[in-house]
Amino acid sequence: MTTDSSTIDDRQADVAVPLDTLLTGAASRPSLPGRELGSWLVALARRPRSTTDRLLELVQELAAIALGRAERGPSSRDRRFADPAWTTNPFLRRSVQLHLAATEKAVQLLADADLDERSRQRLQLLVDNVGDALAPSNSLINPSALKETIDTGGLNLVRGLRNLAGDLSRAPRVPSMVDTSGFSLGENLAATEGAVILRTPMFELIQYRPRTETVRAVPLLVVPPTINKYYVLDLAPQRSVIEFLLEQGQQVFAVSWRNPTARHADWGLDSYINAVLEAKSAAENITGADRAAVWGTCSGGIVAAMAAAYLAATNRADEIVALTLPVTVLDQARGGSASALLDRSVADLAIAKSRRTGYLDGAALAELFAWLRPNDLIWNYWVNNYLLGRRPPAFDILYWNADTTRMPAGLHRDFLELSLANKLVTAGDATALGVPIDLGRITADAYVIGGVADHITPWQSCYRTTRLLGGKTEFVLSNSGHVAALVNPPSNSKASFQHSSDCPPRSADFLASAETHQGSWWVHYAQWLGARTGDLVPAPAELGRGNLAPLAPAPGTYVFDT
Repeated sequence: MTTDSSTIDDRQADVAVPLDTLLTGAASRPSLPGRELGSWLVALARRPRSTTDRLLELVQELAAIALGRAERGPSSRDRRFADPAWTTNPFLRRSVQLHLAATEKAVQLLADADLDERSRQRLQLLVDNVGDALAPSNSLINPSALKETIDTGGLNLVRGLRNLAGDLSRAPRVPSMVDTSGFSLGENLAATEGAVILRTPMFELIQYRPRTETVRAVPLLVVPPTINKYYVLDLAPQRSVIEFLLEQGQQVFAVSWRNPTARHADWGLDSYINAVLEAKSAAENITGADRAAVWGTCSGGIVAAMAAAYLAATNRADEIVALTLPVTVLDQARGGSASALLDRSVADLAIAKSRRTGYLDGAALAELFAWLRPNDLIWNYWVNNYLLGRRPPAFDILYWNADTTRMPAGLHRDFLELSLANKLVTAGDATALGVPIDLGRITADAYVIGGVADHITPWQSCYRTTRLLGGKTEFVLSNSGHVAALVNPPSNSKASFQHSSDCPPRSADFLASAETHQGSWWVHYAQWLGARTGDLVPAPAELGRGNLAPLAPAPGTYVFDT
């Protein structure tokens, strides 16, 4: 089983759930829907005829399968059964047909029960997980596993047991998704030349060395997610958006968050907003500018937008010349099956749990994420690692994804409170540093990016940002998912995006009117940003300035925190 990087990119892009659900579930560990399961059984008992009809349909199909008369087969898009043996071998074909028939009837019985939406969605997650776990592709009858066993004389199973023991010995206790042995921070990841020019208890600020003789006068400050390490934006040479922007003449600074521990439990939204403002001031002092462009990704985009709104509320809106918000949701109205896990009581349990430990554990977040999309993030690697006895692929995005961080309890609480009440959509509901804020007072032009296959921050939710900000907003829809939308270099031959300078109120109208472009949105963005970051001036010969002198070479020290 070999997996190229483009396949992994697509898979990672399509296996996600809403961010607030992840933050809640990772702390509260939602229980199995026992009450809902009882309600389901009662509802079926009250409909004996329809229930009996479904069971008779299943019996009839099982008989047809046994006699070899069934025509049911797996979808051509179902990677689990891509091996031709699943359809040509009579025994394997019947095992697939049995699995598909049984899971289909379970879904139909759930629909027949006429449960309330929340109960139905919670049970749907259970049905999906059980069905995925029982797939014949996860067993030793998998033709790929059988072939490997014959070819290696059973050594694949020995290696698989060794891989399983290793994964069970460490969090998050799910199959490893990446071979980490070939990666090293500062060498082939996070390798763009620069220096830490400011270190605080919360973050390091990295200034990158210019790559052109002249640079834009106004610096760009990059604010990464608060639940991941920053280097997804400086991933690998030729796959780093920071490197690319330097080559376009931008002066780039990036925040690298510290990986918090229990002693940092009190760090909340205000702490992170203040950190963004402090980093912005340092970048301006070094470049001699009196304003900056700000880029904020995902949860870092929420912090960046709130910092910009604070400046607007204190009559300093002109200090932001451009606001970039990739895969960021500000209007957090929820939807989708996984959101059924989140309500006030569950959120309260999650907040209490992280308050007791002092932080939200990134490994728990990774484990919850995996079990909410088990086919792609559990069973795919179960087959590769344990049945085939192979190493998982070596892929930079997956390495970054496995390099988990913690979130302080205070920030976890503040994000959930912000989300539950959807405070950012109404002027004055949210505060920053004690000041009521209004996103509509942000007058800087904004560049908002969504990924068409992104379900952590669904692009339709990202699009609603265009209705919240006060400046001129442009929206770009990348043809990829949450992470691949960021790691989208011009060398990616599969890249394309849709763009509109005039954003209609509804996302569906955007789709109907937007222009489609082949290639990466990075090139379009660099032109947009360059028009807003001032005149070209001679590039500085040295990094830092005055008391903001280089402290350590990039990628700094906080990025190595575990």
